Amino acid sequence: MGLYSRYIFPRLMDRFMSGTEFQQLRAELLQAAHGHVLEIGLGTGLNLPHYPGSVSQLRAVDPAPLLPARLAERSAAASFPIEVSRISAERLPYEDRTFDCVVSTWTLCTIPDPVAALREIRRVLKPDGTFLFLEHGRSENRKIAAWQDRLNPIQNVVGCGCHLNRKIDRLIVEAGLTITKLDRFTMDSVPRIGGTMYRGTAVVSAPESPDAR
Repeated sequence: MGLYSRYIFPRLMDRFMSGTEFQQLRAELLQAAHGHVLEIGLGTGLNLPHYPGSVSQLRAVDPAPLLPARLAERSAAASFPIEVSRISAERLPYEDRTFDCVVSTWTLCTIPDPVAALREIRRVLKPDGTFLFLEHGRSENRKIAAWQDRLNPIQNVVGCGCHLNRKIDRLIVEAGLTITKLDRFTMDSVPRIGGTMYRGTAVVSAPESPDAR
């Protein structure tokens, strides 16, 4: 990790994503979190204050140790045990059907192989588990989407691997998950090229029955 990605970018993003609208969106999504939870892309721990009392344990994966002192402070205030693994989400070190809930917020934009990560999420979710996601991605507006495509190479550098134009819902379905709820909206506090949001829930798709073939 270079100087920018290790020290400058994490501080900029932590401050930016601590804004009121970001916090409200986190709180609304995480109300449904419960039981044994896995968070993909823990970052600096901005989700931690918003987990409800129904969470019994949180495991998290993130390959980059961003602002460790800030993360430690937020972790210490949590009411449940937290275990962080410094690994990528494409290969999770957990048994099949381990988690009641998996959470991903502003993370799928950066993972090098998001479909592989989502397949791992599907694998480690319990049959009745829930995937909660809150992600920015490709706009349905053609003009905005065109600008996302033009600016994406720059965003990859400035945003340390972030993509503006991923179709989050298609990635989730491609990985074998079934979306049960999807909200599409634009954030008020973020330019539309980066504030086009996908928020929702998904579950493990049921295998096709022999009779349906």
